[in-house]
Amino acid sequence: MTSWRDTASAAAQKDLDGLLNLVLPQAQELLGKNGRFYPFGASVSTDGEASLTASDEGLGEHPQPEQVLAGVYDGARARARENRAFAFVSDVLIDGGDAVQVELEHRDGIAIVVWVPYKPATRNRVPTFRDMSVTPGEPRVWTDS
Repeated sequence: MTSWRDTASAAAQKDLDGLLNLVLPQAQELLGKNGRFYPFGASVSTDGEASLTASDEGLGEHPQPEQVLAGVYDGARARARENRAFAFVSDVLIDGGDAVQVELEHRDGIAIVVWVPYKPATRNRVPTFRDMSVTPGEPRVWTDS
């Protein structure tokens, strides 16, 4: 079975691994504090600096998660020239269970989706992440159109 790593450069792998390692602890912390979270993003600049990003706050007090995620995508597209990789993070239901979905995209043409199922937080207030799975993704930033 072919993996995305078979075709990705070492630099792209490092960028995407770095983003995943940045966003998963953030998602876990938000789940532990709030039991859920609004979609958010992260980016790697052309200089190699990773940072978290969010949607425009003009969506109101209780926006729909899909609106927030669309705003994160729009913000990434607007900043595509200054960045070489993005992550888009959502709290989703998969096969009837909770999961963190991380869409990762690199300007080299790589787009993957990582799902990390989790068991919601209990008394210790930290959700338990389970084994992740990876599938090909859909480009959100660097598209042909």
